[in-house]
Amino acid sequence: MRIVITGASSGLGEALALHYAVPENRLVLIARREERLEDVARRCRVRGAGVETVVADVNDFERMRSVGKTLAQQPIDRIILNAGVSVGHSGGVTPFEDFERLFATNFLSVHALLEPIIPKLIEQQSGEIVFISSLASLFTMPTSIAYSSSKRALNAYAEGLHHQLCPDGVRVMTIMPGFIDSEMTQKNRFKMPFFMSTEKGIERIARAISKKKVRYAFPFRFYLMIRIVSMLPQPLRDKIVHFTNFKKGS
Repeated sequence: MRIVITGASSGLGEALALHYAVPENRLVLIARREERLEDVARRCRVRGAGVETVVADVNDFERMRSVGKTLAQQPIDRIILNAGVSVGHSGGVTPFEDFERLFATNFLSVHALLEPIIPKLIEQQSGEIVFISSLASLFTMPTSIAYSSSKRALNAYAEGLHHQLCPDGVRVMTIMPGFIDSEMTQKNRFKMPFFMSTEKGIERIARAISKKKVRYAFPFRFYLMIRIVSMLPQPLRDKIVHFTNFKKGS
């Protein structure tokens, strides 16, 4: 299986690369930090996987379109769009530069890469596109407006792509994890509910992909809490958000 993974030099991308590093897989690992990317590739090769690395900043859209065209020259079985950033949780108005960077990385870069790949998948009449979103996409806290907005946009894009490509035999999946131990969550300075180890998180993600879940949100209890709060009357919802935000120290 030929598997493409973005953001593969650290965090969930690194862990996903190592998870899929088995002799029957050929991995294409994409990230901007060359030294760290090559280290991940080396460890994947030790496990028997064939590995190709692509050093690229996903925010360089023309570069990503070029990478996509190159990748589309061969069959692609699965592409995991994992690259993402956060500016952390903070009060006040998010500077435009940060807002722009989040949307560029978490959302716009996705289409830049997929634009030349989607026709290849349609031609194959097969393949899987996996979006790594977030539970934060389902409910926007005042301290994470930019991040949640970018991930909600990603959900909408993935939903439309699912309906578009399903008749062509292409599977589109959206994975929405809660807090998983990673480079991104290690920056948080508040208690993260239902915090999950990297190993457990990757196990859940990989299982959802193997079962071809169109949408998968976890941990279930956290997801259920979000759904319940979302359905409450607005005044009560406002009180809960205010209390939760206060507990974060924001």
